[in-house]
Amino acid sequence: MDLDLKNLALFLRVATLGAIGRAGEEFDLSASNASQRIQALEADLGVKLFHRTTRAVTLTQDGQLFIGHARRILDDVEEAQNVFSGSARTVQGTLRVTVSATFGRSHILPFLPELLRLYPNLKLELDLSDTNIDIVEQGYDIAFRMGELEPSSLLARKVDDNPMLLVASPEYLERVGEPKTPEDLVNHSCLPFGRMHTWQLIGEDGKQHDVAVSGPIVTNLGDAIGDLVLAGMGIGLASMWLVGPDLLSGKVVPVLANYKVWPETKIWAVRPPGRLTPVRVKAFLDFMEERIRETNQARYGEYLRQQDQKLS
Repeated sequence: MDLDLKNLALFLRVATLGAIGRAGEEFDLSASNASQRIQALEADLGVKLFHRTTRAVTLTQDGQLFIGHARRILDDVEEAQNVFSGSARTVQGTLRVTVSATFGRSHILPFLPELLRLYPNLKLELDLSDTNIDIVEQGYDIAFRMGELEPSSLLARKVDDNPMLLVASPEYLERVGEPKTPEDLVNHSCLPFGRMHTWQLIGEDGKQHDVAVSGPIVTNLGDAIGDLVLAGMGIGLASMWLVGPDLLSGKVVPVLANYKVWPETKIWAVRPPGRLTPVRVKAFLDFMEERIRETNQARYGEYLRQQDQKLS
């Protein structure tokens, strides 16, 4: 029996999406061509893989049994490619990546020309969005995420630490006054990021302070938090990589610096579950992890060194 690998990959996407047409689009196939390929796979196997109605496509019992075999077959092919890969030419195909707009612009986009010079046969589909999407359902290979990861079947790789702190402009603090304790934040204009309306801070005594904050503006774009803080609109909770240059220049200053933002967060690269790491994914992550760490050091490493010198 000669099974077409593209038909196997298409079968897995149809099983995930529950739609032949949507899956076909990812393979540059029309709905009719995708349907013909699924029918050809069913003919090769001698079983019906899907129940088809006008409203949904669902796996049959045979389809549910076959899905594990299909994944293993594709994994074995990928493993063989890994074993015999030894040059940039083997890093090929389309890589679908999703990353927040702010982080992507500062840490990913600047290095894409270098990446594609190293791997000229690689193609990228880059989604710059602050929406936390389902990468399995939507067919992404990699997503960059920050903070605490919720339990899931996704495979996670730590890329770097993501230290955070409270910041404000000197003008805002001169106008309104500086908070001395976390509880003072309730009397300040704060700038929540998305749904983070409770800020958690740990004091030097180890006590945790959970403070419900509010302000005139809520946004889900990291750049916007930085811009609003610079404009004197209030106190923001921001990643060090975002505000590091402004801390060095004095355009913004730390707030409640003797308190630690909790929980401590990391920068993660997550990918769909699977036994193997595709060559293109490994090459991309190895390259980007190094560039991200270098970028973070350039943006806030000197500020941290200056703070250490003040304490010593």
